[in-house]
Amino acid sequence: MLDTVATMHVGPPPRLPLAGLPTPLQPLPRLGRALGFDEGALWVKRDDLTALAGGGNKARKLEHLVADALARGADTLVTGGASQSNHVRMTGAAARAAGLRCVAVLGGLPGEAPEGNLLLDALLGIELVWAQAYDGAAIEAAIDAACTRLATTGVVPYPVPLGGASPVGTLGYVRAADEIAGAAPTGAVVYTATGTGGTQAGLVVGFGDHDRVRGVDVGALPDVDARITELVAAVAELADRAPPAGCVQLDRSHIGAGYGDLTPEVHEAIHLAAATEGLVLDPVYSGKALAGLMADRRRGLLAAWQPTVFLHTGGLPSLFTDRIGPWLLDRGS
Repeated sequence: MLDTVATMHVGPPPRLPLAGLPTPLQPLPRLGRALGFDEGALWVKRDDLTALAGGGNKARKLEHLVADALARGADTLVTGGASQSNHVRMTGAAARAAGLRCVAVLGGLPGEAPEGNLLLDALLGIELVWAQAYDGAAIEAAIDAACTRLATTGVVPYPVPLGGASPVGTLGYVRAADEIAGAAPTGAVVYTATGTGGTQAGLVVGFGDHDRVRGVDVGALPDVDARITELVAAVAELADRAPPAGCVQLDRSHIGAGYGDLTPEVHEAIHLAAATEGLVLDPVYSGKALAGLMADRRRGLLAAWQPTVFLHTGGLPSLFTDRIGPWLLDRGS
């Protein structure tokens, strides 16, 4: 799907304002002290506060994707993800905001409890297609199949890949890098959760340097490092930016048993962020990103003086599920 979408464009597509940008960049003095940072070194980019259906990083990508869909005369966005996908929820909201229909392929079984993101999917009227267990490649194939099927009925579908991680969607995080560069201390590095690679790739293109962006792999795709490399090349050309220096920085040590695994390190990170800063994280994405940052700081891989920005990518609805809620409140985890 990445190659197909990448070759569909000549020059950057238009942008539909959906995200309420720029998002705040805020200091984290108490969390910084708890982790042994110098005063003023640790910051958070609040992309959980984007102005679309509860917030999250996908809003930046959807600004470009929906604008491109409209420019192409599409009437239906077709996407997919895990059953508690933040991306699916936000794609459905973006579709409604633009007067479009949304179809989504979810990795799971029909009849799952309407809680968390699934409750919001229902509220937004997203038409769900269930694909049994979550498998990234299988869901991407199912998105393509759904587009083919819909096209035979007179619908004009627009495929939105997992996480919105196409070259067009990734342009949203080139803009985010520009925001951070204009507000954060000079030379700041950014820690982000990396699922499908678009957020990390866009930041790298925006900063022009892989070493400025440290991704924490959440296990959504087995080949995400290769996807980042491919996206970086395509997005740099699309955004008319120079190819970035360095190579992909990706920490794969926090995946645990697999995508969505609830690890003790993430439990600690979520509770520490809440206790020190009133910052609420999720265990699938933002919690793993902070766990990676904490581990690097404790092992001396991140210096106390190093200006550091933690990218909060959202994910709040998943906390309100029977799977995550009890685990989160279990202090013995």
